[in-house]
Amino acid sequence: MSERQAGQRIDEIRADLDNLHREDVFSDMRLATIRRFQPVRHDGSPDPTRPTTYIAETTIVSQLGPIPVQSPIEADSLRDAFSKFPQAVQAAVERLSERAQEMRREEASRIVVPGAMPPDLGGGGRPGGGGGIIFDR
Repeated sequence: MSERQAGQRIDEIRADLDNLHREDVFSDMRLATIRRFQPVRHDGSPDPTRPTTYIAETTIVSQLGPIPVQSPIEADSLRDAFSKFPQAVQAAVERLSERAQEMRREEASRIVVPGAMPPDLGGGGRPGGGGGIIFDR
């Protein structure tokens, strides 16, 4: 759902007939999948006035299990998209890694103050007053 539709009720959602695309999926049946989105008019005929979009897709295996990876590819043809596939996936993995490091830094910057739980929270702290409040630096 697009951002502008996020706040709408279901009966208010309308398809954007000026932004229709036909989706084709190509795969090497091993690692690489490319989705090609070709623009079409509202009657389904090709719309050569708008660019075709290519998306690289694969799954990488991490210590946490499989992670789906997607990345746009700037390409002029399907062959061009497959030739740029490794670089697109590498860039997506780097973005995921940077985001994971950012999340770790944010989590590490929190300070827990032992025994600082407010008194009327229903006794959810540890025995001996070991509850805590988390403060962001």
